[in-house]
This record gives sequence, C-alpha cells and structure tokens, in this order.
Amino acid sequence: MLDSVGIGELPDAHIYNDEGSNTLGNIAKAYPKLTLPNLTSLGLGNIDMSNQLEKSKDPKASYGKAIEQSSGKDTTTGHWEISGIILEQAFPTFSNGFPQEFMNRFHDAIGQETIGNVVASGTTIINKLGDEHVRTSKPIVYTSADSVFQIAMHEDVVPIERQYDISQIARNLLIDEFEVGRVIARPFIGETNNYTRTSRRKDYSVKPPDNVLDAIINHQQQVVSIGKIVDIFDGKGISSYTKTANNLEGIKDTISAISEPSKGLIFTNLVDFDMLFGHRRDVEGYATCLMEFDNYIPQILDALQEDDLLIITADHGNDPTAPGTDHTREYIPILNYGVSIKKGIDIGVRESFADIAATIADALGINFATKGRSYYSTITNS
Repeated sequence: MLDSVGIGELPDAHIYNDEGSNTLGNIAKAYPKLTLPNLTSLGLGNIDMSNQLEKSKDPKASYGKAIEQSSGKDTTTGHWEISGIILEQAFPTFSNGFPQEFMNRFHDAIGQETIGNVVASGTTIINKLGDEHVRTSKPIVYTSADSVFQIAMHEDVVPIERQYDISQIARNLLIDEFEVGRVIARPFIGETNNYTRTSRRKDYSVKPPDNVLDAIINHQQQVVSIGKIVDIFDGKGISSYTKTANNLEGIKDTISAISEPSKGLIFTNLVDFDMLFGHRRDVEGYATCLMEFDNYIPQILDALQEDDLLIITADHGNDPTAPGTDHTREYIPILNYGVSIKKGIDIGVRESFADIAATIADALGINFATKGRSYYSTITNS
C-alpha cells in the first residue's frame, strides 16, 4: 500500500473540491526529473495513457485503476474498502472543530482543558500552539478534512503513556454522531520554533466489520500486518504485526516476511508518501520518495515465491500540487505481478476498491462475500 499515491481525480472529485487532482500525474508534470524505471517496467505509466509518466511497451505486470465507492477520502475508508467493506455512510468530519458539548465531556474525562480544536496541519499547529502547550500542559486538539480527532502533546511535558491514555479516553467518548474514523496521538519534541513530531504516533480506529482479513484468518491462514495496518483495523483480522517508523523499515520488513514460509496475506502500508510529503505539499520530496521506493522493486520481486501475487496499490490521493493540505479524491493504481500472473493485461477501471479484496480471496482459495468483483481469473496463468 503506497499511502496516498493516487492516479487522477474521481468523477465525483468536485464534491470534495478536488478537481484536477492527480498525485502521480501532477508530480510527473511538476518534477521532470522523476524517473521510476522499475514501476514503469511493471506498467505504472500504462494505467493512464494521458499523463506524463513513462509508458512501457511490454509491461511485466497486469495493471489498472479503481474507483472508491465509499464516501470520503480518508485512510480508514480507503483501507476498509480495499478489504471488502463499502461504507454506506461516511465517517463524520468537523470542519469547524468539535462541538463544545463534546469538548466539555472530554475535558471532564481527562481532568483538564485543551487548546486548538481547529482544522489544521499537524506540523503547523504544534509550532503555533507548542509554546502554550509547554507552558500550560493543555493538550492540542485538531482535525482535518478527514474524519480524525488528533491530539498533540510534548513528550517532555506529558509522558507518552499518559498521552496514549488520553487518546484512548477520546476514542471511548467519540461514539454515535461523533464517531470519527480515527483518534491519533501525535507526540512531539523540541522547543520554540523547532517542534517536530516523533515516531511514537499511535492510532485508535473504529473496529471494522468483518472483511477479507477475517475471512483469511477463519480459513486458518495468516494475515501479517506491516506498518500502521494493525491500527487501521484496530487489530481485527491480524495474526501478527510489525510497527515501522518509515518506508525503508516497511520495505525491509516486507521482504523478510515474504521469505517466511506461510500462506495468507502480507499487508504493508508505506506511510512516508502521505505523512511527510503529501500533506506538506512537498513535490520534490514526494518525487524523491517514489524514486526511493522504485529502487527497492527488484529486491521485492526477487523475494517472491513461485505462487505469490504482489499487488501494489494505494488508499486515496494526496496531490502535493493541490491547494490545502488534505487528501484528494482519486482513483488508485493497481499493479499485479507474479510468476503465474499474466503480463500486460489491462484490468481496466474497477468499479470499487473492494475488487482487490475479492481478488485476494480468489487467489488464496477462500470464500468471502463482498460487493467487489474479482479480476483474478483475468490475470492468472493457472
């Protein structure tokens, strides 16, 4: 999962004020030095022949893109739909901050007031309110266009375990009309004009309905989570997990997991694209991150066993050329590679991210009911 690596605005992007968004296409246009030889060889550029990504005459993978059926453009919704869950109602968002009635209950529960309660970029708000937080120890609360309740606290002011306790209290209170997709603890360190977030972030997600991960477990197979997958699914449907601090750790842990003898799913999220560069509207940083991932493609492919299926995809967009700092409503790319997978097959525009879940179920030979439609028979040589 290349977090936020979208490939063009969805037909309903105007509803989200995301007209013209195209994470991969606009990076290629804005950063001519972008070179992705390994992803190109798989067929990434062939997914959308109209963008400036390099095309392959003989793609090594099957390729296509998918539409998001669920409302929203957040991490939880995208991952859940990929696992086979199509949400009929979007998680709530709070463009004017959380209602005072809720904040009063939260303050009573944690025994102190907070500051902030605005829509903001996480890196901006800790530098804007960091001094006040250090002086008063009041947690900084903020949200975004996504369905999130984020709490930033300095690690030298509020011990990390207390930060996690406060976040869990928020998660317990955020129910019914306030049930956001995620509560996120956002620890930071530093001093005036130089506050930075640490790697000890922790997500508290809503417990998902049954999905393809549960189906895999129920069929006595394994689901290995790498990165923040375990948080997004609140631990449900996960056999084992490894937390990672960055893309490089996630890539290396994935290669190691592929080498282990097991049957099931390895589900990896590479978060740097989104967290470090998309939200910060850093085109060059995003492009460099893509190229760094591309360099590891040969190692990932070499690690694959004969009956493995590698799917490279995303959960939403985060076009660094777009205004604002939020995710963008986009198609997600899909690349399918394996020894038994046909080369150069265009699987077209899939009507739901859930088609990926249906395909995974087919590949693993398990029964799983979803509105998604499998394309496995289209791409397999077996």
